Amino acid sequence: MRELRFSQRPGVAVGDFAGVSRRGFLKTSAIAAGGLMLEMSLPGMMRTASAQGAAAAPVVPSAFVHIAPDDTVTIQVNRLDFGQGVQTALPMLVAEELDCDWAKVRGELAPAGEAYKDPMFGIQMTGGSGSVAHSWMQYRRIGASARAMLIAAAAQQLKVPADQLRTENGVVVGPNGKRATYGSLAAKAQALPVPANVALKDPSTFRLLGKPTRRLDARAKSTGTPMYGMDFKLPNLKVAVVARPPVFGAKVKSFDARAAKAIKGVRDVLEIPDDRGGTAVAVIADGYWQAKTGREALKAEWDTSGVEHVDTTAQLARFKELAKTPGIVAIDTDVSKLKGAPKTIVAEYSFPYLAHAPMEPLNCTVQLSDKGAEVWTGTQFQTVDQAAIARTLDLKPEQVKLHTLMAGGGFGRRAVPTSDYGVEAAQVAKAWRRAGHREPVKVIWSREDDIHGGYYRPMYVHRAEIGVDAKGNVLAWNHTIVGQSILQGTPFEKMMVKNGIDGTSVEGVSGTPYAVPLRLTLHSPQVNVPVLWWRSVGNTHTAYVMETLIDELAKNAGQDPVAYRYALLGDKHPRHRDALALAVERSGYGKTRLPDGQAWGVAVHESFDSVVAYVVVAEMRNNAPRLVSAVAGVHCNFAVNPLTVAAQVEGAALMGLGTTLPGAAITLKQGEVEQSNFHQYTVARLTDMPAISVHVVASGDAPTGMGEPGLPPLAPAYANAIAALTGKRLRALPFDLTTTA
Repeated sequence: MRELRFSQRPGVAVGDFAGVSRRGFLKTSAIAAGGLMLEMSLPGMMRTASAQGAAAAPVVPSAFVHIAPDDTVTIQVNRLDFGQGVQTALPMLVAEELDCDWAKVRGELAPAGEAYKDPMFGIQMTGGSGSVAHSWMQYRRIGASARAMLIAAAAQQLKVPADQLRTENGVVVGPNGKRATYGSLAAKAQALPVPANVALKDPSTFRLLGKPTRRLDARAKSTGTPMYGMDFKLPNLKVAVVARPPVFGAKVKSFDARAAKAIKGVRDVLEIPDDRGGTAVAVIADGYWQAKTGREALKAEWDTSGVEHVDTTAQLARFKELAKTPGIVAIDTDVSKLKGAPKTIVAEYSFPYLAHAPMEPLNCTVQLSDKGAEVWTGTQFQTVDQAAIARTLDLKPEQVKLHTLMAGGGFGRRAVPTSDYGVEAAQVAKAWRRAGHREPVKVIWSREDDIHGGYYRPMYVHRAEIGVDAKGNVLAWNHTIVGQSILQGTPFEKMMVKNGIDGTSVEGVSGTPYAVPLRLTLHSPQVNVPVLWWRSVGNTHTAYVMETLIDELAKNAGQDPVAYRYALLGDKHPRHRDALALAVERSGYGKTRLPDGQAWGVAVHESFDSVVAYVVVAEMRNNAPRLVSAVAGVHCNFAVNPLTVAAQVEGAALMGLGTTLPGAAITLKQGEVEQSNFHQYTVARLTDMPAISVHVVASGDAPTGMGEPGLPPLAPAYANAIAALTGKRLRALPFDLTTTA
């Protein structure tokens, strides 16, 4: 095992890497736009389960790279950047193969377009920690193709055979001092055919990839320059806020708009449909404050009959009863040895609804015209939203030009299969135009709208019965999970729900690396609460259950929790072992004596093809737990930008810590969400952040995901440390030390 070492200084050497496998891609083509513009056709998505393995049709090409006469290289990023750094990482892939001057590289967020679709999923999206992993070969191929075209152009211009030319730092260099800049070659290169096959660099020759690299947008963000959706303005722009029903799916019974329209600046009050089968009322004004004030003055009555009025206290009790019964079988293993086992551990876990609560609430701007529509928003689902907005406006997708704007967080909330906030904005713009208005409209959600607005991480209950022998060996493990499916009724259901099992509900248990005889069943009750993926999806709860139970089993067996994990991992999971070993080594676990009142906690978990292990230190202060420090060992294969990997793990760790804090729960009573803002819904803050260090296992294999894997193992590692301190097993999130096992 080798460690990828890095610091906060760019250019730190990170060692040698083995060759990375290369996958074939479809042909490329080129167009010009004031310089060299390169395009690439990408494979489409296998849209149904029956289509898997069939040949995928290429999408319509669109530009990725533009080299201007002044040598500036602008790279279109086919994702949303909402803090995770793809506006740097993806250009790095192109720049490495292109051999351009990194100081002259710019990254731009691409609009919605066929060519920008994810090569694996067939939709333009940001999610599943797939940005770098899925575009690793795609963007390198683009860079290598552009470089080959520039060399071909230089061969013509310099009258030198192409095999006598080389590239460095944005210049083609030939014999006898001959040279030509990329900018000077762009016009000639644009007319040349794109090569069908290009050689990619061996990773051992990388100059940029694998090196800690500052973000291209860091200075702009520091000076407030980037255009976020909340900042975006157009001439004569109107702002709308929406009065949504207090119970999901309810409808407007009646409303009196006179007081709202009396507010100076309010231009209209219009009823619109929502995406939950209900209706809502939009207040449209000259600015946000006028619209918000108008909404407060609006008198609306709601028809909440015919929809379920959820009470989460009662729902939790129902889920716990349901967990005592077998559900649909996900893993069928003989657990008959539970009967007669010398010892049985029965553990029941509960997890609440969680809001995404990004710092920038949802927003979307729509400009309608006689020919179509333009949309400006920060979305994780560009082509999905484009198509949904087009349907709403009775347009074709190509008639909707969707501009991707920077977003201030999302964690999955900006990737909604129903395109709820984009469709809502389209409904407002449509009603606004029907009422005779022509100005563009921007729908803004308040923080309260966001917390109340639904699409939460589902509530879950786990129940595990584990039989162990006298030596602590697991004889049988019967596990049941209860929670809403986030995929039922969505376009992803056919692909990701197999035999009634939503894979996102059971991931992290179904794929456990531990050699235990586990039987797994699932209940997916339908509840009138809109649910959605949340950073690291099902792993948010499954990692907690598995890693705290493994820790409990280790203690029951009288074994060190690290050694116990190694034994259950065996030799079939080297990446888990390497990540855990690195965290153990760098933390001093087992070698360093902790101060009195502190204890170690350990957890390791794989999600999105990456493994993250934490070794943490916790203490009790004023009868409350505090996370003192966390050391992460990460195995994400090749780390394109180690600084980004570290940032993602640090942010995910803080978000994972947030799930443990009192008040980190969404609750409902009589169908209404009880929380409204951060004074009622807890998120982790800077003062909660422990000392944290991130260490990456060196690898030459193709990158795996990093946006989410740092979150799942943090909370269980922390809980295991608390158990070591207090002897109490925490069976629920957020932590409540008054109710423990």
